[in-house]
Amino acid sequence: MSLSLQRWRSALGDYARTDVRAMLLLGFAAGLPFPLVLTTLSARLRQSGIDRTTIGYFSLVGLAYSLKFLWSPVVDRFALPFLSRIGRRRSWMLLAQFAILFGIVAMALTDPVVHAEHIAWFAVITAFASATQDIALDAYRIESAEPQWQGALAAAYQVGYQCALITGGAGALYAAAKGGWTSAYLTMALCFAVGPLTILFLRETGAAISRATVVQETRAVAFLERSAHWPAALRSVVAWLLGAIVSPIVDFFARNGWKVAVPLLLLIVTYRLNYTTMGVAAIPFYVDAGYTLDSIALISKGYGVALTLGGAVLAGYLVKRIGIPSTLLLGVVLLSLANLLYAYSADRLAPFIAQHAVDPMNAPEPDRIWLIAMVSLDNIANGIAGTAFIAFMSSLTNVAYTATQYALFGTLWSLPAKTLASQWGVIVDKFGYPPFFIYTAVTGIPAMLLVLWLLRRSRRIDAAEDARPA
Repeated sequence: MSLSLQRWRSALGDYARTDVRAMLLLGFAAGLPFPLVLTTLSARLRQSGIDRTTIGYFSLVGLAYSLKFLWSPVVDRFALPFLSRIGRRRSWMLLAQFAILFGIVAMALTDPVVHAEHIAWFAVITAFASATQDIALDAYRIESAEPQWQGALAAAYQVGYQCALITGGAGALYAAAKGGWTSAYLTMALCFAVGPLTILFLRETGAAISRATVVQETRAVAFLERSAHWPAALRSVVAWLLGAIVSPIVDFFARNGWKVAVPLLLLIVTYRLNYTTMGVAAIPFYVDAGYTLDSIALISKGYGVALTLGGAVLAGYLVKRIGIPSTLLLGVVLLSLANLLYAYSADRLAPFIAQHAVDPMNAPEPDRIWLIAMVSLDNIANGIAGTAFIAFMSSLTNVAYTATQYALFGTLWSLPAKTLASQWGVIVDKFGYPPFFIYTAVTGIPAMLLVLWLLRRSRRIDAAEDARPA
């Protein structure tokens, strides 16, 4: 048997590990609520006759996912009464999953025409609980295995998450078409039950609040006793806040130093800019080019998602084989090339776009080969880049502050990327699709440069370690 074949068999064997299989199911539990409170819910509201302005306000529930760092210190440090007997991370995940189940069932049994405000509150509860589950799950994933397994865990999580998006999106819409929205949401609640069932069979990571963290809080209390004439209870609360919120940030800079910490944070901010900025415009572009909804569903949501899953699995192998920095570089380069392919395709499809703008009902559908080509490169690249990025951010956390630091990293990349992406319509309306896609490719250049810096730094560290005497 050749060496390369042995490596591939060994890489695929990684996915047979119990913790990797569990992460596949937990990734599904993490992804399922997302469409049910956003895209699928929007379709339900619109079909019920709710106006577009109101539906737009409903989309604000998605802020819970971007702002989860605000309550991540509580999840990171606070042990739940009674439930914490099964473990700190598992107890928070289980509590959040029960809240998600409540929210999904409540939305199923509520008529949005009669009680739109109730649907809104149930969606908020579901989104908040889902974001809380993400905080605990990310911490559990990072703490449950050694660094060399993080690529496989991230890949399994991505595959489960993407499958959940299909289930909560296309699956829920299909179920609603056949049996109504109440039946569809109850079916989704039943599918989500895989989350709590998985938690019951998991082992706790064993990661506890470190002694160093407790020492930092003790020092903070002592400092406040000396310098502040506050009641003892207030001093303890302030000390806890310092340990839970300030310490994770200080720890990151203390471990890495300013000269390394700042570029690392800049890499987190910039790495997903090109994909997120382009991604929100992809479906409208397909429609404007004249592709039918059937073609878009089949190629983009079916074939494309399968390629994303394949890219994620490939990235799990690459992270272990060539390392996180090299996989990050491959992902961001492929994404930028995909953006340039979109720009070239938009130029070639310009006559179809123009005709569709004048007479959308009678405009011919372009050759599907362009759609297949764009979707192929874009989704493979996203599978690789997304998985490598999760592994990268995981590698930067300290187990003493896993949940807080990872949630903060998530906010650092998602808020700027989503803010920039919100302007895609303005750019396309003023300059057209080809310049827009070139612009999205250019937004990937800062990340490429920072990944090259990370790659050189990793090689210097490896060389220094190899040079040390045994």
